Amino acid sequence: MTIRPKELASKYMISTSTLRNYEAKGLIPPAERSANGYRVYTDLHEAYLACIQAMAPAFGMEVTTEVLNLLHLEQPYDALWVVREQEVALYKEKTKVEKLIEDIQRYMKESPSVHNDNWFSINEVSEMTQVSKTAIRYWEHAGYVKPDRAPTNRYRQYSESHLLKIRLLQVLQNSVYSEETVHFKQAIALVEYTDLPRIVQLAENIRAYFSQIIESQMRGISFLYPLTQLTQTSMLSGSQSVDRQQID
Repeated sequence: MTIRPKELASKYMISTSTLRNYEAKGLIPPAERSANGYRVYTDLHEAYLACIQAMAPAFGMEVTTEVLNLLHLEQPYDALWVVREQEVALYKEKTKVEKLIEDIQRYMKESPSVHNDNWFSINEVSEMTQVSKTAIRYWEHAGYVKPDRAPTNRYRQYSESHLLKIRLLQVLQNSVYSEETVHFKQAIALVEYTDLPRIVQLAENIRAYFSQIIESQMRGISFLYPLTQLTQTSMLSGSQSVDRQQID
């Protein structure tokens, strides 16, 4: 079955220029051409578009592009491993946020005076959290984390409560850009680092968001797997056609 560009673009609520851009970037196979030279798309192109729209919200366009390019290179298993790597990364972030929730809850039960004199330099914070100093300074510039200043030399100094906010930002560091992640970062910027109940609530909301993302990832995979089968069938048919031509 052949499909005209306008029909295919309209069905997936994109422009024909976006369709051509996908083709140029290798997200979909090159279009076939009609007798008069116009692009003609097929069911295979439609399957690619459906996969793009299912995968992009969960994995981002960069990963989605990498996966589909691998399919074009006839490397379906490599494509699946890229997806699995993203699933593992999300699991690690979920584990981090759950550990953070435990630490905040324990911190809240302890006497605040235990932590009043514990101040850390930016170097120490970077080592303790495994967050680069560049990222910490960027978060300060963006207003997400506001360190105190040492009274003697005006150097940045961070309390253990500051570390909790930094760890909260860390779990979002590699998340796919979305309205939700923007909202979370804005909320983190607004909350005082001493407001531990609010920080733990934000951490719990992020954990719930990660559960939505894993569901979205599974939906993306549900479109990717049949596409891998379809592309392999297409490659096999092409190979058989070449073999027949050689025999003839």
